[in-house]
Amino acid sequence: MLFSKSVFAGGCAILAAGLVSAQNEAFQASLTPEHALHGRDTRIEGVALSVWGENPQSALAIGFVNGSTGLSRGLSFGLVNYAESYSGAQWSLVNFAHADMNGWQGGPVFGLIVSALNYCGGNMNGLQTGLVNLSGGMSGVQVGVVNYAQRMEAGLQVGLVNLIGNTGGWFTNWPNEVAPCMVLANWKF
Repeated sequence: MLFSKSVFAGGCAILAAGLVSAQNEAFQASLTPEHALHGRDTRIEGVALSVWGENPQSALAIGFVNGSTGLSRGLSFGLVNYAESYSGAQWSLVNFAHADMNGWQGGPVFGLIVSALNYCGGNMNGLQTGLVNLSGGMSGVQVGVVNYAQRMEAGLQVGLVNLIGNTGGWFTNWPNEVAPCMVLANWKF
């Protein structure tokens, strides 16, 4: 009987610790991830204002550097945005998604919604508008000076240099795909 009580007490302690660390907050303000109202593990479901912030979130994040951990979503607006996986919009001069991105990567340059660099290491599903757009996998549209998709599932590239890594060759599967490299426009459907 003593063993089952200690197992029960230990299980309750682990569950309580998990509930405390999984708390959500509606507002975050931070100078750095270490100097913030809430710790890095706190999920923000509302608004985050930061010089440099980093949290899992479902939020409007406004700051110089916005970091989103885990699976996050919302609108991140700043100079630099980075995330593990993100759904929504990343608008800044530099946008980075380590894994998957669903939505729009872009940002304000010359009054347009265009960023200097957009990068998605996993699958990009949506729109990238930037001077340079890079993605591991792509389903959607890339508009920029240089566009690169390592794997294009279905999409269109519009720009000066457009590269798709998984085409069959030059016009071999026309009109479903154009070429590995093309000027002005390239696609694969």
